[in-house]
Amino acid sequence: MRKVIARGFFLTFLFVIIAALYLYFLIGLPLRESWRAFYELTVSAVPIGWWILNTALLLGWTIAIWTHNLERSKEKVIEKRLSNILATDGDAYPKEKFTPRMDRTIETVSDLIHSQRKSLQRITDERAETQDQLIQERVVQERQRLARELHDSVSQQLFAASMLLSAITEGEEDAAAKVPLHQVERMVQQAQLEMRALLLHLRPAALKNKSLAEGLEELLVELKEKVLFDIRYRLEEVHLSKGAEDHLFRIAQETLSNTLRHAQATEVDILLVERDGLAILRVQDNGIGFKEVDEKTGSYGLQNVKERAIEIGATCKIVSVPSQGTIIEVKLPTLKGAESID
Repeated sequence: MRKVIARGFFLTFLFVIIAALYLYFLIGLPLRESWRAFYELTVSAVPIGWWILNTALLLGWTIAIWTHNLERSKEKVIEKRLSNILATDGDAYPKEKFTPRMDRTIETVSDLIHSQRKSLQRITDERAETQDQLIQERVVQERQRLARELHDSVSQQLFAASMLLSAITEGEEDAAAKVPLHQVERMVQQAQLEMRALLLHLRPAALKNKSLAEGLEELLVELKEKVLFDIRYRLEEVHLSKGAEDHLFRIAQETLSNTLRHAQATEVDILLVERDGLAILRVQDNGIGFKEVDEKTGSYGLQNVKERAIEIGATCKIVSVPSQGTIIEVKLPTLKGAESID
């Protein structure tokens, strides 16, 4: 508003000076006489100076207000365009045309904002990926630490308690006293199975530069030394990406962990082969099984197996018959261009 007032007074004074100069040069009156003519000459009984002053005021303030509104409208258009540049991505905003210089400046600002936005998004994504990687590394380290502590303390104590109970049971002559001792021994053995399943679950999923077959073989050889049931396996090299191999390895861990906890099996067969462009992982046991409508025991672990299979584009089939056992089979397309085993 202050600009409008200043501009109005300036234009009014300028028009009055121009009118005086016209009278001085065009009519030829001396300067003092020209100023006297402003109030001596009349039009409709009104001095000409009054007409000139009112006309100057009207023109000056009209031009001042008009230019102010014009500037305001231009500012609003520029503000709208800059707001659209900030609110949208790239060229998805209406392009009102200004002067070529203004258009080039706005385009430069738009390109700068767009490049800075992409750079910030890339830095944010890289930071999030780095943070996730650090978290995963810490989780793996913590799982390894827990596994070592459980193996060195709780697992060894359960094994010692089981051996002690076996010795007491064999030396006890009272048949009535043997019954609770046998029950305690079975509870300790079940706790051992739970502990082994937990240790198996805590084992890191990364294969550490090993193939899936090599990692599974190492896992199964180690597991055979700690469990009472028979483990048979047939493992072949399959052509999969690193991520798919890690997921299949984790699926095998989940499946074996469920078998240890709930199946009460005496035999487990593990198969890993490649047939007709498909990698097939199958785990079969002769345990107690479960009903599809009554799948409560171990359902969380089986749900994890299904979710992991979906993540790598695999199909997962689970077949279980009560008192006969369970079969879990995962099929995944191998890498294109790899030779399939006949």
